[in-house]
Amino acid sequence: MYGEDVRTIAELSVDDYLYPDADLYNVSGLPPLLLPPPTCDLSAGRWVFDNISTPAYREKDCTFLTKQVTCLANGRPDDTWQYWKWQPNHCSLPTFDARRFMEAMRGKRLMFVGDSLNRNQWESLVCLVQPILSKGRKKVVKRGSFIVFHAKEYRATLEFYWAPFLVESNSDNPNFHSIDQRIISPERIEGHAKYWKDVDYLIFNTYIWWMNTADMKVRRPNSRSWSQHDEVPRIEAYGRVIKTWSDWLNHNIDPARTSVFFMTISPIHNSPNNWGNSGGIKCVKETLPYQNYSQPLDLYHDLRIFHLVVNVASSMEKVPVTVINITRMSDYRKDAHTSLYTMRQGKLLTPKQKADPEKFADCIHWCLPGVPDVWNQILYTKILSKSSWRSNSAPPPLQSLPLPPQ
Repeated sequence: MYGEDVRTIAELSVDDYLYPDADLYNVSGLPPLLLPPPTCDLSAGRWVFDNISTPAYREKDCTFLTKQVTCLANGRPDDTWQYWKWQPNHCSLPTFDARRFMEAMRGKRLMFVGDSLNRNQWESLVCLVQPILSKGRKKVVKRGSFIVFHAKEYRATLEFYWAPFLVESNSDNPNFHSIDQRIISPERIEGHAKYWKDVDYLIFNTYIWWMNTADMKVRRPNSRSWSQHDEVPRIEAYGRVIKTWSDWLNHNIDPARTSVFFMTISPIHNSPNNWGNSGGIKCVKETLPYQNYSQPLDLYHDLRIFHLVVNVASSMEKVPVTVINITRMSDYRKDAHTSLYTMRQGKLLTPKQKADPEKFADCIHWCLPGVPDVWNQILYTKILSKSSWRSNSAPPPLQSLPLPPQ
């Protein structure tokens, strides 16, 4: 299912780690990395066509991509979605430098925790770094809720951990979670969180799985089975989950070692009327971004969730959480989803399924290369900014997070 050299963890031998490490990348000998000022709002900007510096990699060159996101190989007839870069209004994003990044990752663990959109971003990050790694010294290992990319010459791992609600739920099996009734246990997190300890960079998300119903099924305390549950309004259940998550961070994370990030809402483009395509079906046949920057799209986000995350993160003093606002920039990208050029239940869509786009088009996940590369460009900027101020022992000033338009 995964490219180049997929083996189980049991097959990893000590010999894998006996070869020389990568030479130290002389970062100090490079021109200074021009980081945007901490006060710059990276989420406010526009998409600029650029077929020179984008895409950052080619789909065919990243053998670690899954078929879910290889839109060109799956028959997508256009490729324009790849050639757009994000330009913030009042500063510039540094270009992703894989060697700089992997030098910051040397001897460290980075882990995405959440749902398939965080896995989408994890795949993007793997593709961004893998060209600088030696053949035979990089591999993906899948086991249980983990997918781990090993960059062995840096003794580093880039990991994804499946926990779509962050807390424990009846949907925690990474292979079998297409169930009618999703039930969460809002105060139980240790079953997942025990795997997050001793990680250097934690990147969380949870949103899309909350959007099927207005009320959430919540397992009763001390119940013996998932069938014993109540229905609770979505925002109340989400608040309980975020409290459990933030309490766990405060009691278990050493901020001197671990940096914590939270990715905001990734949009669903199922409403073409909202961007003026009254005859459209979801995101099907969309080939250009929405470019009316004076009138942001209304994509029916539950912004109560956005505000809740921002408020909780801003109140966390012991363990700082950096919220990365990807919502506004991603709202414009109706053109960049996997649409009909993807998989359903492990198989590529059939011609019959493609003929029913209302049912089968995926306007949630993103083609790669694509939008998640920009999310990682911002994550890269935040990580290197933290590394920079940590080395100088002078933290950047706090800033409030700009909110998406109402």
